[in-house]
Amino acid sequence: MRSLPSNFILLTRTPRLFSSTVSLRHQRRPAPRYHPAMSTISPSPPPPDSTSGSGPSPTPPKVVFPISPVPPNPLGGDRYIKTAAALIIGDEILNGKTHDRNSHTFALYCFAHGVELKRIEVIADNEDEIIEASRRLVKTYDLVITSGGIGPTHDDITYQSLAKSFNQNLVHHEETIRRMSEMNKYRKWVGTQDAQQRAATRRMALFPEQAEVIFVDKDVWVPVVRLEGKLCIFPGIPALFQKMLHGLTPFLPLPPKSERPLRIQIFTERAESVIAPYLTTLQERLKPHGIQVGSYPVLYKGVFVSLIGRDLESKEEGGLWLAEVAKEVEQAVEGRVVSEEEVAAQKSEVGSKNKTEPASCGGAGGQGEVGSKNKTEPGKETGQMEDLPNEFAENDKAKF
Repeated sequence: MRSLPSNFILLTRTPRLFSSTVSLRHQRRPAPRYHPAMSTISPSPPPPDSTSGSGPSPTPPKVVFPISPVPPNPLGGDRYIKTAAALIIGDEILNGKTHDRNSHTFALYCFAHGVELKRIEVIADNEDEIIEASRRLVKTYDLVITSGGIGPTHDDITYQSLAKSFNQNLVHHEETIRRMSEMNKYRKWVGTQDAQQRAATRRMALFPEQAEVIFVDKDVWVPVVRLEGKLCIFPGIPALFQKMLHGLTPFLPLPPKSERPLRIQIFTERAESVIAPYLTTLQERLKPHGIQVGSYPVLYKGVFVSLIGRDLESKEEGGLWLAEVAKEVEQAVEGRVVSEEEVAAQKSEVGSKNKTEPASCGGAGGQGEVGSKNKTEPGKETGQMEDLPNEFAENDKAKF
């Protein structure tokens, strides 16, 4: 057998034992699900130039890519990101074929890091719309992300549209092509591609020439492409979007921890109309202290009153403590402070009671609060990364 390149790492696979009395010969491990962005390789015959013995083909290695070094602050000096916007690109979102999950993921991310998400826009795969929206958002906000439209097909026009938006030419990025080729080396379908198919694949490495190309994850060959120090281009597949967004964190000048908001939620069974006058007065009183008050009814249950502020204990002289305000609200609305997990559980329980199809708010992979297809386990809305290969099984229908 020929030697493997030095940048490959061999991973040993261990069969799962369902019973100590079952022979390993009868255990078959499911083949890993393939996705073109991931370095996890589907089992396939070894390359043509390798020698095969009489036994089974060896398991191909898993590619591990180096992560890019962190560049200087793209905003300059000690500035950090305060505001953000999301630009979701795709006809399939607008016509209802695909449920947008990425804006929700980004909203969770921004809140957790103290960035104020000011705007979410969904636009078609249309060059003029992408150019107009990207220019406007970059002028206004500190961080702009785009999602979708970077695949190999004719309607994947995000890179070329953004190149025109910022007056740049498109060039092939050789390191991205190298990583793509390295990942594809053990995939049998690559050898059957004709010239047009190879050109389509290379389109995914055709970037604006002045862009930063940031490799944020060791398992993914797709980079985050950043323009103007602000606009970050992501794929549309939800699990890949989430993985790469969290991988980008070290490359973003995020606010210090002292600027991150805290949220306290109080649940009450009283009707929203009953507590509305009190909440209106409360918001007027708390606004000067930077505390936001919100109310969110849950069908058949009650109301969640939300308090959002920067500190649990205000350090300003004469300021209000968020925890003290929460105690006041508990008494005024006859409620109790609840955890984020309890909030998710309450919403999930409501969804399980409304199983009729017309009431469903989400499509495949959606996260609506109503409808049996949209039930969410407690804690699954926290923005934490789920098992990525399984996620791809759900999101194969999503656009790259």
